[in-house]
Amino acid sequence: MTLFNKLPGFIRSPPGLERKVLRQLPSVFPVGLMVLLTPSVARFIAEHADSSAYPLALLGRLELAALSLLLPYCSFTVFVALSAFTVMVMKGPAYVADAYFMEEGDDREGLWGPPRRRGW
Repeated sequence: MTLFNKLPGFIRSPPGLERKVLRQLPSVFPVGLMVLLTPSVARFIAEHADSSAYPLALLGRLELAALSLLLPYCSFTVFVALSAFTVMVMKGPAYVADAYFMEEGDDREGLWGPPRRRGW
C-alpha cells in the first residue's frame, strides 16, 4: 500500500517564476540584511574612533531607519518564500485519497433531509 496515490493522467505544469524566486532567495536575503545592517556597523566603528558628534547623530538616525526596515524586510522575504513554495506545491502532481465506503450506503438523506425533486 502506498501512502499517496497519484491521479492517473494528470499533467504537471511546467516550472515557472516560483522556481527562480526560490533559487535566488538564499543569495538575495543575506545581501539585503547586510545593506540594512551597514549603518549599525558604521556607527559602531565611528563610536570607537575619534570623530565629531555630527556624524554619530546622522549615523544614529540612519541606523534607526535601517533597523525599522529590518523586520518588514524579513517578514516580506518569508512571505515571498512561502508563496513561491505554495505555488510550487500546487503545480506538483495531483493525489487521490483512498475511497471511504459508508456501511449504510449513500441514500442522500442526512443533515439536509430527503433529496429535492427536480422540476417545477
